[in-house]
Amino acid sequence: MAEKTYREFDPWRVSPIREEKREEVLSTHYFDIDRVSLSSTEIGHFERYILRENDGDTICVLPITDNEEVILIEQYRVPNHSWTLELPAGHATEQGQHPEDIAALKLEEEAGYRAQDYAQVVRFVNTPSFSTQHTIIYRATGLAEVRRGTLGPESPSSAARAIPLDKAYELALNGTIVDAKSIIGILNEYTRRHNTAA
Repeated sequence: MAEKTYREFDPWRVSPIREEKREEVLSTHYFDIDRVSLSSTEIGHFERYILRENDGDTICVLPITDNEEVILIEQYRVPNHSWTLELPAGHATEQGQHPEDIAALKLEEEAGYRAQDYAQVVRFVNTPSFSTQHTIIYRATGLAEVRRGTLGPESPSSAARAIPLDKAYELALNGTIVDAKSIIGILNEYTRRHNTAA
């Protein structure tokens, strides 16, 4: 295997393992789970379970008001049995739906806003050790309030909060905001604004 690369970091260099077999063991609305048989010259045969996301990338919206506030929503999350503060986010509801249309839908349904402008700021892999899930974060500006939808059975009484960016940054750093996509979006926005101001 060639170890040499001419880039600072090359994510596509030769793989150290070989995939031998893949079998779907669970299929759900949001994701499927595959059992994958692999082999390596160093350790031999081993298996992994891989979560494969359906309906394309997760789409997350970073809504910024004219007063430099971030719109966050309260959601009750069943797997951890706790409330979270999160940026609005979701998946496609129809085949071939454009990511920006999903962003607009989620912003309106979950936060109760429409935006004049959307700009993609980052795309990242959520949990590369066992999942194919990627998230795209869109920055939404030129906000106007509209009627909110309902989030679903987990959060029937959720609230949308307008939090100053500096305060949201503090909440991301001190562990109050624990949702990864929200932390990434807030830190991205805070850093961008402070680098521009410097």
